[in-house]
Amino acid sequence: MNIVSWNLNGIRAAVRKGFLDSLSQLQPDILCVQETKAQDDQVQEALEELDGYHVFSNSAEKKGYSGTAILSKHEPLSVTNGIGIDEHDNEGRVLTAEFETFYLVTVYVPNSSSGLKRLPYRTEWDKDFLKFLKGLESKKPVVVCGDFNVAHQPIDIARPKSNYNKTAGYTQQEIDGMTAFIESGLVDTFRYYNPETVAYSWWSYRAGAREKNIGWRIDYFLVSESLIGDIKDTGIHPDYFESDHCPVSIKLEV
Repeated sequence: MNIVSWNLNGIRAAVRKGFLDSLSQLQPDILCVQETKAQDDQVQEALEELDGYHVFSNSAEKKGYSGTAILSKHEPLSVTNGIGIDEHDNEGRVLTAEFETFYLVTVYVPNSSSGLKRLPYRTEWDKDFLKFLKGLESKKPVVVCGDFNVAHQPIDIARPKSNYNKTAGYTQQEIDGMTAFIESGLVDTFRYYNPETVAYSWWSYRAGAREKNIGWRIDYFLVSESLIGDIKDTGIHPDYFESDHCPVSIKLEV
């Protein structure tokens, strides 16, 4: 099963930039989308020319903001919005699809914002989201993917020293949050199979960052330990330009 995750930074804009053509090249069995920036009906409208996929979305109350979606060739047993905490669930950041042998969760983790003003909220969000994942995992294994808005290790960011504890996405609190996910038994699939590979999934639109490859790896696939042997491939695909993020993927033997 080819599972792809992509923060599209606006699904309607991505469609205008050629997203549907890229989808036919990537050939995912399941595509997890973050930052749709659209309401549920707008997601459906943007994808009206897409055939062969069941489309599910979870939109933020605030229009044009956040939002997640799952496009799946295989119809899930069930689909659930949010994590069951009102404080967190009004921004459309989590969507869970249950399949026969695993749960698939797509997530758009809150950004700590300029000046790190949202860092305290982000820190609590990480803790609550991890509890949610472990609750799912008590029933069956979990695959969680999406934009975690953190570079976990120095290898995951082009300029670690100048960003450390100054820039949202590379503070010690955020790093500790990702460490907690991994120490709980969730495996970072890309880093597990590519321990020394430098690869990024997001580049700023400013200062020609993408052309210079001054990037961050902030888009992940984490899986339950029981699934790591079933991961047959991991990928980061920088040659897709519909967003400031590129797609990341796994191939899961099910």
